[in-house]
Amino acid sequence: MSWRAVIAIAMTVPSLDGLAVAEEVVPPQMQGATIEERPGAQVPLDLVLKDADGRVATLGSYLADGKPAVLVLAYYRCPMLCSLVVNGLSDGLKELDWSAGQQYRVLVVSFDPRDTTQIAHDKRENYLKEYGRPVPRGGFELLTGDSGSVRRLADAVGFGYRWDEASGQFAHAAGAFVLTPDGRLSRTLYGISFPGKDLRLALVEASKGELGSAWDRVVLFCYHYDSSARGYVLAATRLMRVGGAATLLLLGLLLYRLVRGARQATVAHEKAG
Repeated sequence: MSWRAVIAIAMTVPSLDGLAVAEEVVPPQMQGATIEERPGAQVPLDLVLKDADGRVATLGSYLADGKPAVLVLAYYRCPMLCSLVVNGLSDGLKELDWSAGQQYRVLVVSFDPRDTTQIAHDKRENYLKEYGRPVPRGGFELLTGDSGSVRRLADAVGFGYRWDEASGQFAHAAGAFVLTPDGRLSRTLYGISFPGKDLRLALVEASKGELGSAWDRVVLFCYHYDSSARGYVLAATRLMRVGGAATLLLLGLLLYRLVRGARQATVAHEKAG
């Protein structure tokens, strides 16, 4: 995929005015190769996939242990963009103190029916080397499947792609999808760069607070994901609510200390009298 196509992809990112506006600026060669927001969408858990070692399993089996997952749709013969997305994801995940296969999973699924198990295996070795951490089986998987099955998955999360005869490549957008343990789309992350802060908040959000500390949940409450900014930004109203609650708590503690002090002074005075 050419750099011109990458620029076109950047133009497909939804703005605050909605997807209709974004569609108006999509070049003809990128029509049908965009990402559509589908929060809460259920992915097909019965989807049959093959891992890089040739083992066959359903998509649901990768979510059965209750971990959230980061899903990337890519193709392993892609000359540039797909590697940028997975490497960008790996760089962001390295900023976390959590590791793939322990607190969450990474699932890369090819939408190119020409991709073989051997290609997936070789790519997985390269990505794991780049990730630089030990990963248990199923923690960071590169998967293949038949074209109809993978299309079901792509449609479920709103990922568009199409074959371009002129270039002999797939036209597709760039992004990652964060799934809940029950296989619902929690968050769509756009682009080829995924800051650790955004990934951490997205995983906490997808786990419904099961992953992360109490402070992570407070931070998540104060932020919301802005697709036009490609990241989590402060939500002013939520921040005001947290500030108001903290103020009330401090006032309550101050009042408690004043009342307690007054009672102790009264008791001391009575004893002295």
